[in-house]
Amino acid sequence: MFLIFGSNNLAVRLSKWCAKRHRCVLVGLAQTLPIEEPLEDCEIIALPSPIELSSIPQIEHIPTAILYLDDNILLDIDSLKEIKTKWPETPILTTVPLEGDGIDLVSIDDISFAAMQDRIRSWERRASASVVETYLKAIPKGSKVAIFCHDNPDPDALASGLAMLELVENIGLEGSILHGGLIEHQQNRAMVKLLEIPIRRLILDWEVSDIINDSQVIITVDFHKPGANNILPVGCIPNIVIDHHTVEDTVAADVVLVRSEFSSTSSLITSLLMSLNHQLDTKIATALAFGIKTDTLGFTRDFNAVDIRALSWLNAFVDRDLMRSIEMPPRSQETLESFSKALNNRIEHGKNLLAPLMNMPNRDSLAQIADFLLPTEGIDTVVVFGVRRGKVIISARTKRSDIHIGKILSSHWKNGLAGGHRELAGGQIPFDVILDEVPDDLEQASMQAIEEITNQFKSLLPFSEDD
Repeated sequence: MFLIFGSNNLAVRLSKWCAKRHRCVLVGLAQTLPIEEPLEDCEIIALPSPIELSSIPQIEHIPTAILYLDDNILLDIDSLKEIKTKWPETPILTTVPLEGDGIDLVSIDDISFAAMQDRIRSWERRASASVVETYLKAIPKGSKVAIFCHDNPDPDALASGLAMLELVENIGLEGSILHGGLIEHQQNRAMVKLLEIPIRRLILDWEVSDIINDSQVIITVDFHKPGANNILPVGCIPNIVIDHHTVEDTVAADVVLVRSEFSSTSSLITSLLMSLNHQLDTKIATALAFGIKTDTLGFTRDFNAVDIRALSWLNAFVDRDLMRSIEMPPRSQETLESFSKALNNRIEHGKNLLAPLMNMPNRDSLAQIADFLLPTEGIDTVVVFGVRRGKVIISARTKRSDIHIGKILSSHWKNGLAGGHRELAGGQIPFDVILDEVPDDLEQASMQAIEEITNQFKSLLPFSEDD
């Protein structure tokens, strides 16, 4: 039972809300109670004038909680003390500036400020969605739209690309999803196959140039800087940029939708679709939900209310059988071999665990190995790295709250070679960046690059033996 003291609109509105959950009793002054219709499941004690607590008609049950919203109802010298004496174990929530054990004070100013912030954010979401939609609708029907993901796209990028493809096609434009690198992670391959994502890999510079020249609109999803871990040329200026990563430099584009308060680009695009009242397809919803889930590691990494809001909306449309099939694809023998090599080669350095690989069958096995190693007892930071095509590929994870692993990597290897989030990051570092002189023999160059970058990580990562 909720017991509410109050004679204003806030008291009545809260009584309506509380009564839907449990029995509710509202105590207020009859002359000021703004009740225009019966309150279902809520008993009203309308007092003709202020009285002492002990004189209020008997309340049968001990309240689950007490909401004290009006200090003019009770005549007691210390009303709150009397309430605590009568119901010593019941928590009290109040907007009246009073203090005491077991009392939660809510500032009306804070409530108003938070409500206004939320309303402004909702306007901003609607405005951003409207700008994107208006921009696309101004393009002649049938025009080509190129949607670029970053290299080796992960579920967040794949889902974002698929959702934007559907949006542009619904507007009457001809879209395509493009990427550089490879899709190698078993989950990512399963996602593309099961959700039938029509994504195309670009390899050669002339392919990229042809796409750019033939497209009326260039959209980037899950990245904002051309040339940094993506196949777009450095001088390319996209038309629309949609990303959730923290931006340090000015983003050049006609429409920039970069919101770091979202923990994934999938959350951001879901918010955009919500604002447009877009009718969701089951496959799109499943893709976006999986994108959110993987970028937050099942909501165990940093996430915000906007991510929960997005996932809540998607939840009604998600195909759970399809989601399970994507989450648990078969693991290849090559990936299993990579796990074995990483475990055998691991190097402990304080609470850091380094796992170098000389031969790497696919780059996305690194992320799986890093996620597997992070829960190791006595370890708070893991870096798995391996050689591939004249580069050292990096996948890093940390549980430490006092460091930002993405910024550590990006400050050491600049120009988009490395970077990421607070808790996970990655990079692709060419041998000539690591070594002063790169041997002609590839095997020798690989060995030297692995040895040198191992030493760099030992000095780069904070060394700690104690908690």
